[in-house]
Amino acid sequence: MDKFTEQLADQARTARCDLFGIAPIERFAALAPERHPASIFPEVKSVIVVGKRIPRGSLRGVEEGTQFGTYNMYGYVWLENRFLSTTSIKIAEFLEDNRWEAIPLINLPPEIGPLGVAVRPGQPAPNVLLDFDDAAVRAGLGEIGYLRTFISPEFGTRQRFFLILTDAPLEATPISGANICDRSKEFKKYCPLGAIDTEREETLEIAGKKMKVATIDYGKCATCKNGAVPNRRHPSGKPDRLAAVCMRTYMVHLEKQGKVKNTFVNAFRKRPPWEIRHDRTIVEEGSEIE
Repeated sequence: MDKFTEQLADQARTARCDLFGIAPIERFAALAPERHPASIFPEVKSVIVVGKRIPRGSLRGVEEGTQFGTYNMYGYVWLENRFLSTTSIKIAEFLEDNRWEAIPLINLPPEIGPLGVAVRPGQPAPNVLLDFDDAAVRAGLGEIGYLRTFISPEFGTRQRFFLILTDAPLEATPISGANICDRSKEFKKYCPLGAIDTEREETLEIAGKKMKVATIDYGKCATCKNGAVPNRRHPSGKPDRLAAVCMRTYMVHLEKQGKVKNTFVNAFRKRPPWEIRHDRTIVEEGSEIE
C-alpha cells in the first residue's frame, strides 16, 4: 500500500471505520451516467466505501419480538445519521486537509429517480444516485448474497455504508475472492410471506465478480411485519430488511457455517423465531432452531 493510502486507512481506523475499501473509478466504467460517480464529480479518481457494523445486540429485541426501537436507532437511523456520518466526515476532512477534494455521500435509494432537469446537454438530470452495495463490491469489501443484500466476511449481513468521492489517486482494494454465501434454494423458507423466488435466479456481474441471486418480491417485503421497515429516505426505495426474520435467519446461517469473522461466545438464535404470516397470524416456527 502506498504511503498516503496507508495514512488514510489509519485515519479511517481512528475514526472508528469498521469496513474501508477503495475502488478506482475505472471499475465503474460499465455504469450508465445516471448511476456513475463521475457524473457527480468528473475529476473523481477513487471511490472510498466507508462501513460501520450493525451491532448484533441491536437485533436482539427484534429477535425476541419485544423491543424494536434499539434496532431502529443503533442499527439504522442513528447508525447512519450520527455514527457513520461522523466517521465519513472525518475521513473526508483528512483528504481535504491534504489538498484532495472529498465528497461524502449518504445512501439515498437509486429508485428515487430524477428530481429535476439536466443543466446542460448530455448530462444526466439531478439527482445522480449511486448503488452503495454495488460500490462496496467494486471496493473489494464482499459480495451480494443470494437474498440480494450485501454480505461481508467480517459481519455477514450486518453493516451500512456511506461513500466518499475523491480526486486522490489512491491504491485500490482488490476485488474480494471470498465465497461467503452458499446460495442455497433452501433460503426460500426464510420468508413467511413467500417473497423469495428461488425458481427465478439471476447472475449479477460487478467488476468481473459473478454472483447468483434469487428474485425478491419487494412489494411483499413492504407489507412485512416481521422486522422489515419502510425505506426512511424515500417511499420508492426498497424496504429495509436487515432486521426482518429472513435476514436474521440468513445471519444465523452464515454464522453457523463459519463465514463471519465477528464471532460471539453464544449463538444468536436460542429460541424458534416468531413470524407473522399473510393472515396476520403470529406463529413460532417449528421446534428446530436454524
